[in-house]
Amino acid sequence: MDRRRSSVRSIKGDFKRGNWANKTEFLLSCMGYAIGIGNVWRFPYLCYRNGGGAFLVPYLLMLFLCGVPLFFMETTLGQFAGTGCITMFKIAPLFKGAGYAIVAVNIICTTYYNVIIAYPLLFLANCFRWKLPWIDCENSWNTDNCLPLSGRDTTRIYTNSTILDLNNNFTSERRTKTPADEFFHNRILNISESIEDVGSIVWPLFFCDVVAWVVVYLCIMNGVKSVGKVVYFTATFPFVILFVLLIRGITLPGAWDGIFFYIYPQWHQLTNLKVWADAAVQIFFSLGPGWGGIVNMASYNEFRNNNKGDSILVPILNCGTSIFAGFVVFSVLGFMSYKTGLPVSTVATGGPGLAFVTYPEAITMLPWPHVWAVLFFIMLFLLGLDSCFVQIEAIISSVIDEYPFLMKRKQLVAFASCFIMFLGSILFVTNGGMYLLQLFDWYAASISVILICLVEVFIVGWTYGTDNFVRDLEFMTQEKVHWWWPLCWKFVTPIILTFIFMTSIAFNTTITYHGFLYPDWSIVLGWSSCAASMLCIPLYMGYKLLYFEEGDFVE
Repeated sequence: MDRRRSSVRSIKGDFKRGNWANKTEFLLSCMGYAIGIGNVWRFPYLCYRNGGGAFLVPYLLMLFLCGVPLFFMETTLGQFAGTGCITMFKIAPLFKGAGYAIVAVNIICTTYYNVIIAYPLLFLANCFRWKLPWIDCENSWNTDNCLPLSGRDTTRIYTNSTILDLNNNFTSERRTKTPADEFFHNRILNISESIEDVGSIVWPLFFCDVVAWVVVYLCIMNGVKSVGKVVYFTATFPFVILFVLLIRGITLPGAWDGIFFYIYPQWHQLTNLKVWADAAVQIFFSLGPGWGGIVNMASYNEFRNNNKGDSILVPILNCGTSIFAGFVVFSVLGFMSYKTGLPVSTVATGGPGLAFVTYPEAITMLPWPHVWAVLFFIMLFLLGLDSCFVQIEAIISSVIDEYPFLMKRKQLVAFASCFIMFLGSILFVTNGGMYLLQLFDWYAASISVILICLVEVFIVGWTYGTDNFVRDLEFMTQEKVHWWWPLCWKFVTPIILTFIFMTSIAFNTTITYHGFLYPDWSIVLGWSSCAASMLCIPLYMGYKLLYFEEGDFVE
């Protein structure tokens, strides 16, 4: 242990990686990384769909059985090693390929994730018009199927194929869309008919993508020094906006009906396996283990920092934000239900549909809609921004730690990384870009990351060993480690991760977007994007076994 500790610490001293200026910067960076767009567009819908308040039972159980132990484990790995996600695997050199897998996953996923934060920018640019362009059907991008949400006196229910008028019975048999739906798909995305028609570049979205990449580069160009200052704004201002939106939301008529719909417990749902699977998956992907971001941020801590408190606080704040965001979302959806006469269950959606269709549609019904639209899309941009630049910083730091001669050219490495990923992101700002984005997000960003985390807990629990890991942790923090943590790292968390992995495959057998069912060749492409990162692990193992040296299994 002493030999490894001295060699690891020398990396920080020799190459001047630097540290956070204070603990607040680390905590804000972790909060900004963990609290992202998914807290707003995914959790509220999952909660309502899976039993309302009853969903909090499996959700909080998964938080403390899997989320917090994983977060604690990764902050310990990063802080003790003082290096990024490649070099940290010196505790089990045979598995160093997992570090390269993390970098590969980040490169693939950040390439398209930055396009997601370009969407709010393009919405923002359209907010400064006299009339919000998604308020009616009188625009060049609207089709004959566009139909605004009606008032309470002529209530209509919209389905994928029909319009039903509650006053006049059946009126037509055609596919209808709201103005916000057509604005997002026909104007923002200018979407094609299928993934087989990639089409050309959507130039307004392309320019917003450029702006997003420039902002990301400016945030990370000086590494931890610039990131530590930027997060004071990017990690806190979204909370201010969420609070303002909540105050506005709960004062609207119908708001409390929406909130009641959100939190009303349906206890019978707890017998449904999928509810538990959704809770586990949401905790896992919300906190962001397995991406290298947590490890990298912790690597800039002071060696004696007590990371246990940090590792409990950040996940709790993350979950609290998700629950809080649900009140913000469903208060406005309740108002939307009141205005249209539609049931809350009809207007409630999740994912991009909530952020870029349903919520913007609801905003048009508010007084001063431009103000609320600007605040909402600024919030979405900031939520996505700090998650994005933390992941890119993880890539850069990991590469530089592995190849220290690049330290003197860190700004150039940061620019080259951003530029290369920007070139890759162009594919996702084409007419068929959203189909590709959904495909890569489905495969490259899910199964790969779960397997990486399984490798991490296997190393800590069974290869390096929890006894050694706990000894290192106690030496670092100068505190005794409770028996609960090694129990989780060795047994509980690996079992839950295996459950997440199996249910992710079992419950996600088909992929669709906008009514389009993906063809077989695209599924092969999706699995290839997953394999591109995962192959790093067995390939590196093969290399190490072929050129075996003493200490290649565990140092």
